[in-house]
Amino acid sequence: MIEPANEQTLAEQAPSRYECRSCGYVYEPNKGDSNRNIAAGTPFEELPSDWRCPVCGAKKPQFQDIGASGAPSGFQENLSYGFGVNRLTPGQKNVLIFGALLLGVIFFISLYGLR
Repeated sequence: MIEPANEQTLAEQAPSRYECRSCGYVYEPNKGDSNRNIAAGTPFEELPSDWRCPVCGAKKPQFQDIGASGAPSGFQENLSYGFGVNRLTPGQKNVLIFGALLLGVIFFISLYGLR
């Protein structure tokens, strides 16, 4: 099935974070910048042109888009399918997968005690 050109995943709709290529500082729009009185929720594109990195003082062009954080990685219409795992963020999916693997290993090792 071909998707409409304007349809985006939830991760693509979430505000992007930007990382300073000089020092590694990450500007997160949902936190803002308390040093320069930038309100939480301010997208990187709407920062003043004279805004600089609060750590090293680099200018805006030194920042690189590193994508959104903590947003589910699917389309809104697909979140209700399955057992609810579509609503999990990538970090929560990692905990679920590796936690299940750890429980499997523990169960396997516990079988040695059945003598």
